[in-house]
This record gives sequence, structure tokens and C-alpha cells, in this order.
Amino acid sequence: MDEKFGGYTLIEQIGIGGMAEVFLARRSSVAGFEKDIVIKRIRPHLTAQRSFVDMFLGEAKLAAQLTHPHIVQIYDLGRIEDSYFIAMEYIAGQDMSAIIPKIKERGVPFPIEYALKIGSSVCEALHYAHNHKDHHGQPLHIVHRDVSPENIRIAWTGAVKILDFGIAKAATQVHETKAGEIKGKLCYMSPEQVLGKEVDCRSDIFALGCVLYEALTGFRLYSGNSDLDIMNQIVDSRIYPPSYFRDEIPKTVEGIVMKALKKDRKKRYQSAADMQMDIDDFLGKHEFTPSNIHLANFIKQQFEAELASEQERRRLETPSRGVQSGSIPPPPPGVSGLYKSGHVSGQGSGGGSLDGSISIELSADTMGRLEKMAEKKGQSPDSLARDIVEHYLKFQD
Repeated sequence: MDEKFGGYTLIEQIGIGGMAEVFLARRSSVAGFEKDIVIKRIRPHLTAQRSFVDMFLGEAKLAAQLTHPHIVQIYDLGRIEDSYFIAMEYIAGQDMSAIIPKIKERGVPFPIEYALKIGSSVCEALHYAHNHKDHHGQPLHIVHRDVSPENIRIAWTGAVKILDFGIAKAATQVHETKAGEIKGKLCYMSPEQVLGKEVDCRSDIFALGCVLYEALTGFRLYSGNSDLDIMNQIVDSRIYPPSYFRDEIPKTVEGIVMKALKKDRKKRYQSAADMQMDIDDFLGKHEFTPSNIHLANFIKQQFEAELASEQERRRLETPSRGVQSGSIPPPPPGVSGLYKSGHVSGQGSGGGSLDGSISIELSADTMGRLEKMAEKKGQSPDSLARDIVEHYLKFQD
């Protein structure tokens, strides 16, 4: 879309809700510096609601103070013309709301070790946020309030990140005039949150328990025909142990999840660190303790098409970045690869480019023929050049 928004360029809308629009964007600076980020822009009709704007800005300022490897970093907060916005870290990958159903769709259970690794990382981030203090050493009492599959993202590198700290609190201001209506991702709310009581860190622990339960069993803990039905279940209904749906879940793992899901918060884990300690203790004694690399490979296997699409988008974008007057224009739509007329270079990126860093200088005539042939085959010149070299070498052995 390439829409200018202050010092940012909005590339693509990647989400929209009642509160905000979310865009993949780019920040450009001197010497060709560019960085992909995410812009969360508050929808115009909400700027007139002063209570919402004040809450949004206040919570975003608190969240911006959080710097942790498992928390999406906020880079900027402000107003451009009539739009309030947050600029935050872009995490290339998938969130749990896509990962859980994808694995279920394939007919395989979510690996217990990976679910626990993700849970441990979220616990670490929550403990850091819950105990964060300001510059004067005063506790900030930060509670996420919306720990849900949509807000837990797994990068292609295997890193686990939590999104949107504090935004749920601001979102409650949007519908405050509607009597009896509680907004948010209802199925992951704690009993005290549903009842309108003051929430603390233990509410986030309950929500994480809901996410782990769903990952391990493939079933959402709460569902119903109406919000009221779901709210009644959260407050009163019995929770079936995960082994009811999946009998190979170890008793220790089941115990961790069920403790996080205690309706009485005094009986839950009293801190995310306590929950993480139990998870890590199990993984440490288990025959397989996954690393980020293991998790990355697992997610990539589930989302091969999505990863390939993202890499293709980036390859198509790359030639157009920083193009100066008189330089070679980018390739036509549908043709990927990093190349210039007369030059084919391998970038080692896989997926069709030459391996390593080989650079081949070709005459204009040869390069033109290569481009035409590649276009007919629906390939990039890089990919076709690789096929030609490999075909030649095959018959030299």
C-alpha cells in the first residue's frame, strides 16, 4: 500500500479490530537504513473518547519501559495528525492462535515439550513485567490482562514473544458505557477478571494455563453459545484434567496446568517464576529438552508455505529499496531473486538462489536470454542459473 504515516511507510494492513488497525511498516533513515516494524494505529472514532486515549497512552508508556527478550519491544508512541499510534518490534513468525489449529488440522498432538518450552518463556516474561519497577524503585504493578494465543508469537528463529502489554486495560474504556459488557478475549479470562474484581499477576497465570491447556489437548477450555454462558463456565464449571482428552500427558505436566487453573487464586501459582520453575524442572529431567533451534524447525515444518511466501515478499521488495535515479528497475511482478542485468549473484538464502556467495558476470545478450527463459518458466534468473549449473555438473561426474 506504501502509505506515508509521518516518518513511517505503511506497507500492508495485517489486522483490524474495534480498537486499532495494525500495519506492517518500515522506518527509513540515513545511509539507506531501513527497519521493518509494526504500527498499531488507534481508530479515528476513538480519539474523541478522552478516557480511552488517556488510558491507552498511560498503559503504553508503562509497556514501553519493558525490555526483555520475550516481550515485543515498543519503539515509539505518539500522535500523527489525528491518529494515536504505537510503533513496535516486528516479529516474523506465527502466533499461537495459528499454530494450535494448524497442528490439530494435521491430526497430530502438540508436542508436550514444545508447549512447555513456550510456557516457560511466557512465564519468564510475565515475572519480569509483574515485578518491574520505575526509575525510583517503585513497583509498577503491570498486569498483561490478555495473555491469549493471539498475543503469544513464535518467531521463525524459535524465539517466544508476548505482545500488547497493558492494551487490554485501555480496551475496557472503549465499551464502558455498555452495561454488563466485558471486552477482551473472554475464554482466557480468570474468574476474578470476569467478576470485575481487581486483577493481579495471578490472573495472567490463569490465562497462561488456559493457553497451555488448549495447546496440549487441542480443545479450548471454555466455549459456549453466548458470553454469559462462557462467563458462568469460567466462574462455576468443573475443569476436566488434560489427560481426559490426551492420556499420554504426564501427571507432573497435568499438575502444573491444573494448579495454574485453580479458580481460587490463593491456590494458584503465586508468581510466574514459581510456575516456570516447575516447568523447567520437568524439562530438565525429561529425555528431550528443546532449544530455540528445535522449536524453530518444528514451526517452519508446520508453516512451510507461509514461510516461503514471506521470503518471496522480501526478495521482491529488496531490489526496490534504495533505488537511485538511473539505476536498474526492480524485476517485474512474479519474478523473484536478487539480480541486475548482466549480473547473477548467489545470496545463500535458499529457496532458489545460488548457494554461497558466487557472483557471475554475464553479457547483456546472455543476461537478456536468461531473463526471458526464467520468465517463461516462472522462475527467477538466480533460480534458473542454479538449475543450469547443477544440470551441467551432474553430467561431469
